[in-house]
Formats: sequence, C-alpha cells, structure tokens
Amino acid sequence: MSLTVYKKKRNFSKTTEPAGIKKKAKSKLRFVVQKHDATNLHYDFRLEMNGVLKSWAVPKGPSLNPDDRHLAIMVEDHPFEYKDFEGNIPEGNYGAGSVIVWDTGTYSSLENKSGKDEEKILLQGLKKGHLTFILHGKKLKGEFALVKFKGDKDNQWLLIKKNDEFASTVDILKKDKSVLSTKTIESLNKKYAKSSKKNIK
Repeated sequence: MSLTVYKKKRNFSKTTEPAGIKKKAKSKLRFVVQKHDATNLHYDFRLEMNGVLKSWAVPKGPSLNPDDRHLAIMVEDHPFEYKDFEGNIPEGNYGAGSVIVWDTGTYSSLENKSGKDEEKILLQGLKKGHLTFILHGKKLKGEFALVKFKGDKDNQWLLIKKNDEFASTVDILKKDKSVLSTKTIESLNKKYAKSSKKNIK
C-alpha cells in the first residue's frame, strides 16, 4: 500500500490529521498504539515500515496474556507523522471520534540486525503473513507476533503476545491515559462535546 488510500479517505481542510509524506525515523523503527473512539472503540496498532505506518485496527486492544488471540484488521497505511496524532476527528469525516496515543516506543526484529537489514526482515515477515517483533514501549514490552488468517480473509490477522518475561495476565488496558499528554478518551470526549455546544450557540 501507499498513502494514496489514506489521503482519498480524508478531507484535510476539515480534519487535523497529518496529510503526511513517506518518511523514516532517524534511528530505530517506531511503533504506536492509538486508542480510537470512533463508531466502535478500538485500538490502532501501527508499525513503521518502508517510510509509513503499517496499520491494524484491534477491536479488543493489545494484551500481555499469551493465551489471548486478538483480531487485528489490517487497514490503509498511515503517514509516519501520525504516530504523534492526538485529538478529535470531526463528525462527518472518516474515523470521526477522539484519539489518544495510548502507547509508543521503538520496535525491533528478533534477529540482531539494524538499519535496512532489519527492515528487510520485517517486510519479509509481513509479506509471508507471520511477523514477529520486540516492542520497547512504555506499556507494551517484549515479543509479539502478527499472524495472518489463511484463506480469503486478506486483511484479518491475530495479534499475539509471546510467553516471555513481560507476559502477564494483568489487564494492561486499564492503564488508559495517553503516554504523551496523560489525557483519556473520556476527557477528550467531554472537551469536544463542550466545544460543539459552544459552536451551536
């Protein structure tokens, strides 16, 4: 994918989402998980690859429990700058609703590689439909995997935590504040609800 689909779905005169170009982190690859209160509350799981953020919508959110197999639906690539996006997508726009940066950090392949070699390994895993990686986030740490459904479900994957020292049965989603602003989805919803009322008056 490229950013063409992303841009076609959005009117940048009405949303503060970044229009974006293909861009890479200066050093280590980045990941972000955004909590998104759209039509249905979900978590957007994004991995930097090839200058964009490869993206999956995870309805139940990530888990630290290796027994959990959470559905992850692959969606269009997002621009690299989206990793810092937080705020409200106005009504009438694609994905309307509040967004916070629930977690962010760097990630790496399991192999001891760096730079283009590491990214090549990750892209190969993506193409094969079995991607394994290590997250170095503020909330999510350790080894995870994204495994694609076999058959005709092209965009359906499973997000799985591997059994390592960071595995836990603790519900990590209870840590509900943004790692950038400490805001919650609820506080953003209240803020924009008040703003909408003022505009109506």
